[in-house]
Amino acid sequence: MIKVLIADDHPVLRRGLREALSETDDILVAGEAASVHEVRERVRAERWDVILLDISLQGGNGIELLPEIRKERPDARVLILTVYSEQQYAIRALRAGAAGFLTKEAAPEKLIEAIRKVAGGGRWVSPELAETLASLLAGETSGEPHERLSNRELEILKMIASGRTVSEIAKDLALSVKTVSTHRTRILHKMGMRTNAELTHYAVRHGIVS
Repeated sequence: MIKVLIADDHPVLRRGLREALSETDDILVAGEAASVHEVRERVRAERWDVILLDISLQGGNGIELLPEIRKERPDARVLILTVYSEQQYAIRALRAGAAGFLTKEAAPEKLIEAIRKVAGGGRWVSPELAETLASLLAGETSGEPHERLSNRELEILKMIASGRTVSEIAKDLALSVKTVSTHRTRILHKMGMRTNAELTHYAVRHGIVS
């Protein structure tokens, strides 16, 4: 039996996942978590075969939580299940220790297949992502510019590209205006750009914002 923890901040989605997985005879949803704090508590308290982890959680970011999970439960396999596209976060998640990446648009059958594969020690990625990873390993590409950003920098890039001002971003993230401005400067430097307009154009073209 594959013991699964669902970590997602939407109760309706958690219920839907539980119902979909209940139709299998080898997968048991034995726990749920909605926040970073709850995930930490459940991971410390119990052993899990597979953790279905969303990127957006109450109180934090699933990818930033990955190293903690891997340290606490190195045998647990983490499958990222999110609304965000592969292009935005997949490579970042795999580098942080995820065993697979799946979007919430995937059919239930794909999710079940992915859970079984990562529980068995394998990895789950789409054919397109596998090709990108192969190119990276072969040195044929160095990856997209936004992949150089930290998780916080990527978050701020998305907010800038969505038209938020530095003051608004600072308020939303509980940071000082100076700190956000410093992040913006670093983002521009890492991506070889000079203006917010360039960042916005890039973000739209790469599906980081719609």
